[in-house]
Amino acid sequence: MRVAAVQCTASSDRDENMVRAGELVAMAASQGAELVVVPEHFSLFGNAAVLRDSAQTRNGTVMAWAVTTARKHAIWLVAGSFVEQSGGRRYNTTCLVGPDGTVVASYRKIHLFDVDVPGAVSRESDAVAPGSRAVMASITSYDARPVPVGLTICYDLRFPELYRVLTLAGALVIVVPSAFAAATGRLHWDILVRARAIENQVFVVAAGQVGKLGGVFEAYGHSMIVDPWGKVLSEVVEGTGIAVADIDLTYQQDARSTLPSLTQRRPSAYRRLPEPPQHERERFGP
Repeated sequence: MRVAAVQCTASSDRDENMVRAGELVAMAASQGAELVVVPEHFSLFGNAAVLRDSAQTRNGTVMAWAVTTARKHAIWLVAGSFVEQSGGRRYNTTCLVGPDGTVVASYRKIHLFDVDVPGAVSRESDAVAPGSRAVMASITSYDARPVPVGLTICYDLRFPELYRVLTLAGALVIVVPSAFAAATGRLHWDILVRARAIENQVFVVAAGQVGKLGGVFEAYGHSMIVDPWGKVLSEVVEGTGIAVADIDLTYQQDARSTLPSLTQRRPSAYRRLPEPPQHERERFGP
């Protein structure tokens, strides 16, 4: 199965951003990609106020673009993410759209980027609320083989529990639309993406934004596709573009048989440890 990760740079012009993303998706489809992943906030990026004001329902222009694009190219499309307005709240939401334009699954980002790192100060929770559940959906490759895909977004990379839950639920591929900060990405991005692939023996398709976004944030880029052994199959080193690679599910099963770490887990031994001292509880929370 051929997959692709799109790398782009979102400006403050939503229409222009969707046109550019569409061109990159078309390029990936022309190279035979069956599953294409677009970055987080690909259609618009800005500060918390901009993101709040950009909120749309699933009937808005972003999802209309996603449905039309997936149907036009007959591909499975992970439509990056957008700020979804629903029930009086806002969420950072990604949707998986099928080749016929059907929205197969949607995932609301669970872990919000609230940090105070030099060069990457952010409080995502000022714009959106966190999601509350992991999401996996099955897609179908050209040979009619079902491929379970786990959905995550950007900062989720730092929370291995989510990836393990998706893997235990059957995910063979996990996607990560991102706008990863350059300040932390230089040291962490490659390691985190490869670690999530290695420890779960899954393919990871990580699509990132790159460069200055909306004039307020520098994204790291380096979109990549990684195999279950941690090998980078394809990467966009700089600028906008696409990473394309073929993923071999038979190879994946061989890897899991050769190094059966998933079946050697001992959940009964992973019991809760004694409560930490008071000062540690205050530092890290309950």
